[in-house]
Amino acid sequence: MAKISFNGTVLAESAEPVIVEGNYYFAPEEVNMEFLTDSARDLKTVCPWKGTASYYDVNVDGETLRDAAWYYPEAKPAADRIKGYIAFYKSRVEVED
Repeated sequence: MAKISFNGTVLAESAEPVIVEGNYYFAPEEVNMEFLTDSARDLKTVCPWKGTASYYDVNVDGETLRDAAWYYPEAKPAADRIKGYIAFYKSRVEVED
């Protein structure tokens, strides 16, 4: 079981997250999307084998973590299993595994 929280609020939870490069990727239905909004900066980054990542800001109790979560809306073939899945920066949230 993996759980991501911020300030005591559960953001995501899964019995079987996909692990890639040490990060937990959660299916969208395993994420409490009411705490995520599209990146205010419209941040995008590119990974040579996964594709172009888009970002979410995390919003809990009036506090915002800019670009604290990311996902690949159109993953490259090698990363197809995480297409649309959401990961969080471990240094910015609480992680239980």
